Amino acid sequence: MKVDIIIHGGHMLTMEGKGVGYIEDGAVAIRHNRIEAVGTSKEIMENHTAERYIDAAGKLIMPGLIDAHIHTGLSIFRGVAQDMSDWMQKGLWPFQKHLRPEEAVKGSMVNIIEGIRAGTTTFCDYDGRMDLIVDNYKQIGARARVAEMVNEIPANLGDLPVGELYPFNPSIGEEKLNRNLTLYDNHHNVEDGRISVILGPHGPDMMSLELLGEIKDHAERLDTQMHMHVAQGDREIDQMVKRYGKRSIEFLDEHGFLDERLIAVHLTEATQAETERVARSGAGMVYCAGSIGIIDGLVPPVQQFLDAGGSACLGSDQAPGNNSNNMFNEMKFAAILNKVKYEDSRVFNATQSLRMATIEAAKVMGLGDETGSLKPGKKADIILIDLTAPTFFPVLTKPIRNIVPNLVYSARGDEVETVIIDGKVVMEDRKILTIDEQLKISEAQSAAEDIAARAEPDILKADSDILKMVREDLL
Repeated sequence: MKVDIIIHGGHMLTMEGKGVGYIEDGAVAIRHNRIEAVGTSKEIMENHTAERYIDAAGKLIMPGLIDAHIHTGLSIFRGVAQDMSDWMQKGLWPFQKHLRPEEAVKGSMVNIIEGIRAGTTTFCDYDGRMDLIVDNYKQIGARARVAEMVNEIPANLGDLPVGELYPFNPSIGEEKLNRNLTLYDNHHNVEDGRISVILGPHGPDMMSLELLGEIKDHAERLDTQMHMHVAQGDREIDQMVKRYGKRSIEFLDEHGFLDERLIAVHLTEATQAETERVARSGAGMVYCAGSIGIIDGLVPPVQQFLDAGGSACLGSDQAPGNNSNNMFNEMKFAAILNKVKYEDSRVFNATQSLRMATIEAAKVMGLGDETGSLKPGKKADIILIDLTAPTFFPVLTKPIRNIVPNLVYSARGDEVETVIIDGKVVMEDRKILTIDEQLKISEAQSAAEDIAARAEPDILKADSDILKMVREDLL
């Protein structure tokens, strides 16, 4: 059979089955935007011919990574809110209130570039003005499952004293919900299905029960998912108890939000009983190890969630909290932090981490039939990784195979050489082919400097820990 591309001669991880689906001399045939066949190089080369052959000798062939929770529009604030208390109110809000939509779009593109260069092929982007940001994914050629972040919070939230009950503005909520619905109407399953849209309630503390209910009704009407922060911090729990006299998970369960449509992000403050309650409901969980580790110094109960029978995956979250939107970083952090938490080196092994950034992420995000593993009929989202890089040395296959441990615990992401998304080569020899990387980065840098200049009075007023470090010449 004639196909478009055959990748052959490499070590291969299909991520099919219960483990990683390793094939020592593997090959994959791509026809149009889908995988036609997967097997040994001998099998594929005997039964297929191609317009183009890619020799993967000395390389690893595997599915592209999936970032299940990312706010790319916030990347323009990377590094401004670390090592501090009141991260959101004193760190992020003084900058964010001055962010213009066109600036968020510029920052978003740099974040997407960063992800692709580290092997991310699917971005589950959840941010404001997604109606504008979505065009970045069309330009660069990445797969995206996007949602407008819907809340009723006024722009001056950061001016409120920490701990005061948030005011809700229904007109803001309706405007953002309408943007999410219009996003769905205009962009769901466009680009031959490469772009898809779900709903994005910000969190149970960020809007009224009436608006939450309206979003739930639309999710049922559209038969789609809801991407939502749940129990993401003590701030959220404090708001929920003050407003409703209930913690987040009890509140959501009481009102019918805990089901298979819900993608619950973080669960940082969930008790064991609450964690098990969400897992049993059929909702999925996204664990953002780096972000919550840096912002809160905590390890969310992801292992408890899995032990209770839930499905969970990994996300990188946002650059002002995590600094790094790199799924290699997340896989390593997720494994190490849980080993430390449980004081057991066997907990959260490398295979579990890798599955949570590939096939398990696809399942949680409703993309399991499309991506996450190398299987005939799935979309051709494939990365090639240089196994001759020092970080993979030595490569052993007998009697121990060490490629997966080295991938999770040693690799940094810059070993990714080639990225194929939807059957198209988006990056080759470490160069993104679809856009001018340096131009996009330069444009975003200028925008970031402009925001910092406009925000200076509010930054000084917030008097954050990080500002004090600057004044003391510690940064």
